[in-house]
Amino acid sequence: MRDRDDRRDERRPERGARRRWQGSPDEWGGSAGPPGFGPPWARHSRRGGGRRARRGDVRAAALALLSDQPKPAYEMIQELETRTGGVWRPSPGAVYPAMALLEDQGLVQADATGGKRLFSLTAAGREEAAREGAARVDGRTPWEEATRGIDPVQFQLREAVGQIMVATRQVAEAGTPAQQETAATLLAETRRRLYAILAEDPAPAPAADPPPSA
Repeated sequence: MRDRDDRRDERRPERGARRRWQGSPDEWGGSAGPPGFGPPWARHSRRGGGRRARRGDVRAAALALLSDQPKPAYEMIQELETRTGGVWRPSPGAVYPAMALLEDQGLVQADATGGKRLFSLTAAGREEAAREGAARVDGRTPWEEATRGIDPVQFQLREAVGQIMVATRQVAEAGTPAQQETAATLLAETRRRLYAILAEDPAPAPAADPPPSA
């Protein structure tokens, strides 16, 4: 009994002692920080080869992109991310099977040129792309449809929070005690300034033009 109590006392941290993260860096949860740290979108997502984003119609997007010129699959992924401001980056696991299906349907063909596997539309594929383009609601492209209703500022704010999480993790893992203390002070000041922004009066809406006189 005495040995069990002694071992329990060894595991109990001293009162007032600073606790340190004892797990591996991967257990921080990617860019989201330690378990339970960060906003819901960070805690419930993983960052792998590409960021998790809103799901779009990969098939329609591929037909629309290939209407411009032949492209390899990885270039289509990058172009969709660029055109949506990072909101939609389909994973290779979604794009390559879609391209294989389009090829089986005779809508695209693949040619190996210069070490790249370029996809291009067949005659049937051009007809299908034109048919889908004519059927789009309000003429929106597949990438515009994928980002419809998303405020770009909200996405930029989320990205900024994720980058701050990464920097905080690096300081926690590799920083000296003095650097960690400085970082904690900076984060506390940032939090206070963010709340101060909410306390400010919102900018007034622009005045409407007066109605024309009779």
